[in-house]
Amino acid sequence: MPIVRATGLAEMLDFVVIFTKGGVVLWNSQTSGINFSSCINSLIRGVILEERNTDSKYFEEDQLAVQFKLDNELDLVYAAVFQKVIKLSYLDAFLADMQFAFKEKFGGTPTLERLGSEYDFEGEFRSVLTAAEEASSKQVKAPKAMRSYNESQKSKKTVASMIQDDKKPVEKRVNIQESPTQPKSRPSSSPLTTDDIIQENRRKLREKLTPTKKSADTKLSVPVKQGATEKAGKKPRVWDLGGNSKDAVLLDRSKDSPEDVQYQSVNNELVGTMHGVIPDLDVEDEEDVDSAEDSSEEDDMNSHSLAPKKDRRGGGLLSYFRGIVGGKTIVLADLKPALEKMRDHLISKNVASEIAVKLCESVATSLEGKQMGTFDSIASLVREALTQSLVRILSPKRRIDIIRDALESNRGGKPYTIIFCGVNGVGKSTNLAKICFWLIENDFNVLIAACDTFRAGAVEQLRTHTRHLNALHPAANHNNRTMVQLYEKGYGKDAAGIALEAIKFAHDTKVDVVLVDTAGRMQDNEPLMRSLSKLIKVNNPDLVLFVGEALVGNEAVDQLVKFNQSLADYSSNETPHIIDGIVLTKFDTIDDKVGAAISMTYITGQPIVFVGTGQTYADLKAINVNAVVNSLMK
Repeated sequence: MPIVRATGLAEMLDFVVIFTKGGVVLWNSQTSGINFSSCINSLIRGVILEERNTDSKYFEEDQLAVQFKLDNELDLVYAAVFQKVIKLSYLDAFLADMQFAFKEKFGGTPTLERLGSEYDFEGEFRSVLTAAEEASSKQVKAPKAMRSYNESQKSKKTVASMIQDDKKPVEKRVNIQESPTQPKSRPSSSPLTTDDIIQENRRKLREKLTPTKKSADTKLSVPVKQGATEKAGKKPRVWDLGGNSKDAVLLDRSKDSPEDVQYQSVNNELVGTMHGVIPDLDVEDEEDVDSAEDSSEEDDMNSHSLAPKKDRRGGGLLSYFRGIVGGKTIVLADLKPALEKMRDHLISKNVASEIAVKLCESVATSLEGKQMGTFDSIASLVREALTQSLVRILSPKRRIDIIRDALESNRGGKPYTIIFCGVNGVGKSTNLAKICFWLIENDFNVLIAACDTFRAGAVEQLRTHTRHLNALHPAANHNNRTMVQLYEKGYGKDAAGIALEAIKFAHDTKVDVVLVDTAGRMQDNEPLMRSLSKLIKVNNPDLVLFVGEALVGNEAVDQLVKFNQSLADYSSNETPHIIDGIVLTKFDTIDDKVGAAISMTYITGQPIVFVGTGQTYADLKAINVNAVVNSLMK
C-alpha cells in the first residue's frame, strides 16, 4: 500500500513577503525574490493602490497566485505566493498568525523609523510556519486500508457451521391469524420470540385504550356548578403569581389616566419638532468643519435639552458616524448602516449599482481595523476614505496628451489618428467636430474620415461641420492652409477601407490629425462589433475613444464591458487594441448626477479625456476631478 504524506506548507509556498502599501519591502522569506517581483508589483499596482477586489484577498497572474492580508493599522500587506493549481484552505489562518507575530514584535516601531529598520523575523516566521504545517497535517488523513480475507468474518465460517442439524428442536412460530384475545399458553421456561413480544404489546395497548367502568363513573360524578348559565363568556386566566386584583386594575391601560394625558401632550410637542427624514450626503467645506469643532463643547452642553435642535453641520450620510468618536478600533459592524446609506446615495447620483457596491466595499476595507485617535471621528475618516477612493478612480493611470502625441507623430512623418466609437445617438459626430475645433485652435490641420456609411445624413452632417469650421478658421489666417477637410465615399461602402484610404491621403498631403467617425452600434450586435474590430485592426490608430453620454447608469457598465470584450475577442492580434479613453457627452443635462463618470472609469481604468457640455464648438472641457467628487458628495 502506498503511504500518503501531507506536503509541507514550506514546499507549497514559493515566496512570503511583508511590505508597505506603498511597495517598500520590510521582510521576505528568501534573499532573492526576483522571480516573483513582477507578480508582487502587479498586485501593488492593480489591487493595493487601486483598492480593487480587496474583499477576496486573492490575486492571480499567469501561473502564480497571491493570497494577501491587509493591516490597516500599520499600513502593511502580508502576502504569500504559490502555484495557482494548489488550493490552500488554511492560508488565511497562516497569514493571520504571521500578522499577529509581526505586530507583537515590531508593532511599537515608530512610523518614521519603520522604513529604515532591519527586521529579524526569521525565527517567528519558522515557528508560525511549523504550526501551520502541523495544523495542515491533521487535516490530511490517510485512506483506511482494506481488510484482508483472513481478517473478515466470512473467513471464520466453516462448512459444519453452515449445515443445519436435524436433531435440534425448531421453534414453532406463533400463528398471527389466531385470536389475539386467546394467546397460546407456552412453557415458562421457553424464551420469548419476536411474535410473542408483538402480541403482548398489542394486548397492553388494547387494555389501555378500553375504558373501564370505574373511569366512566368518575366522569359522570363530576359536580355541576349551580346557577351556571348555558353559555358563559370567556373569562380571563388567573395566574398563580399574577398578584391580586388591585395589581390588575393598575395594569389595565385601556383607560387614560391623568398622568397619561399629561405625558401624551408633552410627546405630541416633541413629535412636532423632530425631523425623521435623513437628507442627502452633504459636502462640508473647511469653514464648516472649523466652526463645528469650535462649537462642539456648546453642542454637548445643549444635548440634554428637551427639544432636539438641528445640527448646524447638516444631516446626511455622515450623521450616522457622529455618535462614534475616538479611542476605538473600527469594525465592520460600525460601518455597515452608513455603508448601506452610502450605496443608496451613490446609486441616486447615477452610479451603477455594481460599482456603488464595490466602492462601499473599498471604503470598508480601507477603514476596517484602523485605530481611531482620541479626537478623531468616524465622520472625518469616512469622508476622507470616500474622497480618496473617488479621486483615485477618476485619476488616469496614464496621461493622454493629444497635443504632445500629435506633435511627436508628425515629427515621425505620419498623421495622428483617432477613431471614435460608441452606441447610437450619444453625439459622436457632434463631439468629433468639437475636438476638431480644439485641434484647429492649437494650429493642427485635420482630415475627417466619414466612415459612418450606414446612417442616412451622416456624411451631410460632417460636410456641414466642415464648412462651418473652415468659416471660423479660414485658410488666409493659417498661411493658406485648409484647416479642415472631409474624406468621404458615400454610403454602403466598407468603413475599414475608407479609413485606410483617408489615412494614406493624409500622409500624402501632410495632414496633421485624422479623425475617423464610425457608425453607432449596440454592444450586442455581433456583425457590427466585428466590423469595428476589423476597422481598428486594419488601421492601427493612435487613440480609440469611446463616446458615451452622462445620462446612463447601469447601462454604461454593460456598454463598456461588451465593447472592450468584442474588440479583444474579434481581433486576431495577440495584443488587441481596446478602448484608450472616454468622451463623456451631454454633461450639462445631468445637474449633480455625475455617477456615469465614476462607472465608466472604474470599468475600463481609462481616463475621461473630454467632456461635452453645450451646443457650440467651444463647449468642450477637461474633467474636473474635484468638482465631480464634490457633486457626488452633496
